[in-house]
Amino acid sequence: MSFLELAKRRYSTRSFKNKPVEEEKLRKILEAARVAPSAVNYQPLHFIVLQNKNMREKIATTYAGKWILEAPAVIVVCGNHSKSWRRADGKDHCDIDAAIAIDHMTLQAAELGLGSCWVCAFNSMQCHRLLELPSHIETIALLPIGYPADTADPDRHETKRKKTNEIVHWDKFTDTGL
Repeated sequence: MSFLELAKRRYSTRSFKNKPVEEEKLRKILEAARVAPSAVNYQPLHFIVLQNKNMREKIATTYAGKWILEAPAVIVVCGNHSKSWRRADGKDHCDIDAAIAIDHMTLQAAELGLGSCWVCAFNSMQCHRLLELPSHIETIALLPIGYPADTADPDRHETKRKKTNEIVHWDKFTDTGL
């Protein structure tokens, strides 16, 4: 399968089968995160893999969607902003590094026949406390992973995504009103 086919196959899974994810597959997903690029190769990220039902239930209290309880594994993506690269104007790239790593993980999961859903609308401070993290580590995102119990329309990109001419500009930005 080509990269574009894989990217189109991946979708936000919000329904999981009651089946554990094999450790070998989780390790491949984590390896995809490890090799993801980071600004100036500072690698400020940490990943906490939750498979224990009690821990997953605790972390699920930080998010309103009850479907997260179905996921047999949740990866908590954390960043150390004191170790991330900052651009000359001060822009911190820790969250960008996390986004790249999460994207790598979601695509690796899809290639392995697993579903995932990138969750950012959770109570980060509560999650931080529940995981007893040190003060310099921030919880950035939750990534529930498992075998999908739902499917996505393979042609959804044709109707649910903007057309190329609405988002691509050649040589200069042109406001087309779109």
